[in-house]
Amino acid sequence: MLKIEHISKTFNPRTVNEKKALSDLSLSLEDGEFVTVIGSNGAGKSTLLNAIAGTWPLDEGKIIIDGTDITSLPDYKRAKFIGRVFQDPLMGTAADMWIEENMALALRRGQKRTLAQGITSAQREQFRVLLKDLDLQLEERLSTKAGLLSGGQRQALTLLMASMNHPQLLLLDEHTAALDPRTAKKVLTITDKLVRENNLTTLMITHNMQDAIDYGDRLIMMNDGMIILDIKGEEKKNTTREELISRFNDLSEEKLNSDNLLLTS
Repeated sequence: MLKIEHISKTFNPRTVNEKKALSDLSLSLEDGEFVTVIGSNGAGKSTLLNAIAGTWPLDEGKIIIDGTDITSLPDYKRAKFIGRVFQDPLMGTAADMWIEENMALALRRGQKRTLAQGITSAQREQFRVLLKDLDLQLEERLSTKAGLLSGGQRQALTLLMASMNHPQLLLLDEHTAALDPRTAKKVLTITDKLVRENNLTTLMITHNMQDAIDYGDRLIMMNDGMIILDIKGEEKKNTTREELISRFNDLSEEKLNSDNLLLTS
């Protein structure tokens, strides 16, 4: 499904501010695989997602989704392959547009523009059904502006919009980091439900090691732009935060005494 082949990215090359963000990184995800990504600040987690999304060009390497080489495609042309949710709940929706208008835009993402306008009654009913599954009482608020929703409601709506068209790849960039613990738990529960029910191939960066353990099929740890740990199955299920810290210390030059550094974005 997703193949990343020997990608590298250096910011401000040949200057005093040079930073090698990704270093000859390769990664493959199977169809429907749910992978969590953790690492210390500056490990390259968000750079990896931005590289996949096309936020900036790579120095070298290839990114292939379902057999299609998207390495040279601009970000807007990757929209038909990729759904994405950002850390900031305000980034995924248009505040001055109704909930149903936001969902209609998401439904048409990656499609050719036509002269057709408006929202059909069938689409409106589809939106109600999808919103009802969120269990946030939004299904009867289709004409409410997105800007009037709470942060958790807005992030859940963004998540739903990002998964509506069953993208070939879903990118979650610390999408619960700006939420309070209770709301974050709710959004993670919704995330797990949407990913499982739609069999979405997913990469989720998280600032919380326990969430990385509890969710997903596979856990990747990054450091200095490289993957230093990749576990799945029973090994992942039986892993503890303390074991992850110990393995991080064994595999990297940076030493941690607690999970505080790994909890940074």
